Amino acid sequence: MSKKFKITIIQSELHWENAEANRAMFSEKIQNIEDETDLIVLPEMFTTGFSMNAKKLAEPNDGETLQWMIHEAQKNNCAITGSVIISEETNFYNRLFFVFPDGNYEKYDKKHTFTLAKENETYKAGTERLIVDYKGWKICPLVCYDLRFPVWARNTEDYDVLIYVANWPKVRTLAWDTLLRARAIENITYCIGVNRVGFDGNDHEYIGHSAVYDVLGKQISTTSYEKEIIETIILEKEHIETNRKHLQFLNDRDGFTLT
Repeated sequence: MSKKFKITIIQSELHWENAEANRAMFSEKIQNIEDETDLIVLPEMFTTGFSMNAKKLAEPNDGETLQWMIHEAQKNNCAITGSVIISEETNFYNRLFFVFPDGNYEKYDKKHTFTLAKENETYKAGTERLIVDYKGWKICPLVCYDLRFPVWARNTEDYDVLIYVANWPKVRTLAWDTLLRARAIENITYCIGVNRVGFDGNDHEYIGHSAVYDVLGKQISTTSYEKEIIETIILEKEHIETNRKHLQFLNDRDGFTLT
C-alpha cells in the first residue's frame, strides 16, 4: 500500500470529432509531464468532444483509443483514465476506461446521461458503479452529469478518491465548482474534477476549472483555472485516515440502498 498517491490532471482544448488528432495531442502532453505520476486523468469524451454523433464516431470496446490508452499506460508506467464513445452490440455508451500500468483495464458506463443535451436519446445509461483498487487506494471514477446526483457517489465503500471527468460548459461553472467541493466534504474523500477548455463544434464554451479538493473541501491544486494545464498533485492517505478517525461522519450515514 502506498501512503502517497500522485495524480496528474490534464485540462486541454479538444479537436472536434477528431480522435486521431486528440490521441496525438494527448500523447505529446503526456510526454511533457515532468513528475513521476501514478494516474493521469483526461476529460470526458477526450477523443471527440461531447458529441451526439455516435454513429459516426463510436469505436468498438477494444478499438484504437483503448489500445492507445494501454500503450501510454505501459510506456509511462502509470494508470490512465478518461471516457470515450463506444459501440457495443446495438447500443452506444459514454464509457470511462481505467487502464492500469500492466495494460489491464476496468470500465464504467456513465449512469446519468445528460437529458438537456439529449444524451439520453443517443447513449444507453450504465447501471453499475465502479470502485477501482489501485496501489492500495480505492478510487470511484464517474462522468460529468453524475456530479449532480450525490446518492450515486455516496461513499458506502470507504473509497479514498472520487474522480469526475467532464465536458462541463462555462454557463454552469458555479455548479461545477460548488458540487465538486460538496462531494469531497460529504464523502470525506479527495475529489477530483477534470474538465476541458475552449469551444466545441456546437459553439459551447468550456473554461476548465479542473481542480483537486481534499477531504475537508480545500482546493489543493494550484494551476490557473481557465487555460490548458498539466498539474501533478500528491494525495496523502494519512490525511484521509486522520480526518475520518476524528470526524467519523461516515458512520452516521442514512441507512438506505439503491434499487
